[in-house]
Amino acid sequence: MLTSESPISTADGRRAAMALLAQGEMAEIADGLAAFAGPLRYVELRPAATGLVMLRGRIGGDGAPFNLGKATVTRAAVRMESGEVGFSYLLGRDQKRARLAAVCDALWQRADSRDAIERHVLAPIKARVERERAQKRSEASATRVDFFTLVRGEDE
Repeated sequence: MLTSESPISTADGRRAAMALLAQGEMAEIADGLAAFAGPLRYVELRPAATGLVMLRGRIGGDGAPFNLGKATVTRAAVRMESGEVGFSYLLGRDQKRARLAAVCDALWQRADSRDAIERHVLAPIKARVERERAQKRSEASATRVDFFTLVRGEDE
């Protein structure tokens, strides 16, 4: 959670929140939003739409860029009754998830609902993502091989 309200920390916090929402599953976002009392009123500024984006890559991270392939992306934009505008861009075709992620982004911008969004929506997503990363790290470390060299007789 943010402790400072400077524009830089708010922008960084929003960026981190949007990154977590992009990794969130539909049920996690919907369940987190269910914690809010009453219906959430918003207008779709840009209805959820699915399209393709070109993925670019670089060999070695600093080589010449090349087209790697295409990915399906869904985007949405909403405006809450109180005026905040939320956006989302997610991999995949789940338009409802994109819409709810945009609602979460808009609610995160409000000081009175930011803590609730972080507690009920973002914290469960972050916990799941960290569990999955720890699982992958442990699976990868199980296959780790440590090489060593025995001292040979002629090296003495």
